[in-house]
Amino acid sequence: MDRNQLIGIVLILAMLVGYQLLVPKPAPEKQAAQQTQTTKPTTASGVAATDTGAGKSTQQTPDSAALTAKFGDFATVAIGQARDIVVENNDIKVTLTTQGGRVKEVILKKYKTFDQKPLVLIDEKSSQTLLELPTNQGKVDLHKLYYQTTAQGGTVSGQAQQIVFRAEVAPGQSVEQVYTIPAEGYVLDYDLKLNGLSNAIGTGDIRFFWEDKMRQYENDLANNRRAATINYLTADEDFEKLTEGESNQEATVEEPVKWFTIKHKYFLSGFVARNSPLTKANFKALVDPADSSVVKTAIADVTLPIADVKAGKGQYKLFYGPNDFQLLGSVAPEFDQNVYLGYSILKPINKYFFVPVFNFLEKFIANYGLLIIALVVFVKLILTPLTYKSYISMAKMRVLQPELNEMKERVGDDMAKQQSEQMKLYQEVGVSPLSGCVPVLATMPILFSLFMLFPNLIELRQKSFLWANDLSTYDAFITFPAIPFIGSHLSLFTVLMTISSIAYAYYNNQTTPTQPGPVNMKAMSYVFPLMFMFVLNSYPAGLTFYYFVSNVVTIAQQQLIRRFVDEDKIKAVLDENRRKNAAGEGKKPGGFQALLQKQLAAAEEARKQADEAQRRAKSKK
Repeated sequence: MDRNQLIGIVLILAMLVGYQLLVPKPAPEKQAAQQTQTTKPTTASGVAATDTGAGKSTQQTPDSAALTAKFGDFATVAIGQARDIVVENNDIKVTLTTQGGRVKEVILKKYKTFDQKPLVLIDEKSSQTLLELPTNQGKVDLHKLYYQTTAQGGTVSGQAQQIVFRAEVAPGQSVEQVYTIPAEGYVLDYDLKLNGLSNAIGTGDIRFFWEDKMRQYENDLANNRRAATINYLTADEDFEKLTEGESNQEATVEEPVKWFTIKHKYFLSGFVARNSPLTKANFKALVDPADSSVVKTAIADVTLPIADVKAGKGQYKLFYGPNDFQLLGSVAPEFDQNVYLGYSILKPINKYFFVPVFNFLEKFIANYGLLIIALVVFVKLILTPLTYKSYISMAKMRVLQPELNEMKERVGDDMAKQQSEQMKLYQEVGVSPLSGCVPVLATMPILFSLFMLFPNLIELRQKSFLWANDLSTYDAFITFPAIPFIGSHLSLFTVLMTISSIAYAYYNNQTTPTQPGPVNMKAMSYVFPLMFMFVLNSYPAGLTFYYFVSNVVTIAQQQLIRRFVDEDKIKAVLDENRRKNAAGEGKKPGGFQALLQKQLAAAEEARKQADEAQRRAKSKK
């Protein structure tokens, strides 16, 4: 080692020794404070939490002064450590948090989104809540406080599990939020309690604000937006809802509200008052067409009666689950109205017939395509008497067709004269022109009921059949760029329905005589199916498949009935009726037929008077 290296080593050692001697070490207390500052949690309001030793008096820092100014007597529970409590049963997984003592996330375990992801009904990104309590020093959001709980979460089995969140404001003064997770199902009991806080509470009621940026769970965003809304029930048992559609809607409800729901197409988030109803409510459903990640933004701003909470009656229910008619009836009065079953005149058909029959068939048939076929056959068997009567009426018209053709040649193109002569013929042989229409009209409520029911049946959701992956939405057999009136896809079930409707119309037109009138009904019978193809192209595949099967079964049913109908016997009966009427032995026409005959006679008399007036006018000239 040379001299320069030795000098360098000595100088370095001298610098190290001098640093240790000259630079003072920080006090142990300051070191601990610095370490605490680096690991200190922050609150939702952005204020750092301060740890203090038990039994030690603390000097109020600027942070605690800000907390006191904002939270008043509740400042002691405005800081803390957030901890999640996860509780689940076979149906639902709920994440609760000590930060706010609120529901943080809900996952429906038995359902998936259209792209097969877990169905998260609410989470912190999409759902924000506020529970605002009036105090003597201002309003405090109870969902920004920190709560203590001894619960550890876990899987609920056998019996319900209760999670108690308590925010100890001062000795003997606390806020409690209690959640009861059921052993099965989707209904959470929720109790809100204010213990020993009478002197701290101000005037006014508690405000509950809920904003939910509704996620897309089905493949058709436009259809999702049309179906998404807010439903509610008033204290007078009036079920109301914001108008469905793709535009902004708002409603201010002055009368008390028993419950409200944020309704997706097939799922609900709901709030139910178990005792006194909510005193005021404002609901909004907002649409941002430019944001395809959000179906709608639902906002519920309601008021909870503080008198109930003070008296220990702040008891509510939270519902997070499927919009399933079979499940909703037990949640709250009229809660099953969240499932739309059609207009009031059609609702009983769906509620008391189709829904029970559908659920009965579910017990025996696992494949929903086969279930729909079984439903069609069952309905057609019930309607067989009407179908038979309709066929007999058409058979009578076919027997009379030669006489009707002869009458048309004799009368010419005078439509009023044709109708008058036709009615005379019907009267002679005892045939009612409406006898074939009544059975057909009787089946129309059934078709319209299904038209309302199938788009709202969660039972069809993500159930596949043949090429359709999901019977609750359209089967996009062919996709293409968007075309007006059609969209960007073509549903094969809708095409099959249209073809079968045209085939049924063709079959009917071959067996039904042409009726006189300004509109060619035979031609229209081919036009209507084509029009409905454009309408139903985006409707559920289950609905169009039902209509397709119904058409096929109807044609087969009429072919079978035809084998048991003897048109020669029908002609003999009509001839006998003609003989009796000519001899004055037949029954006089009554009801609609008599009224129609009277109207035709009046029209014929008016026509004669008009012709007479026209002849006189010509003679004067």
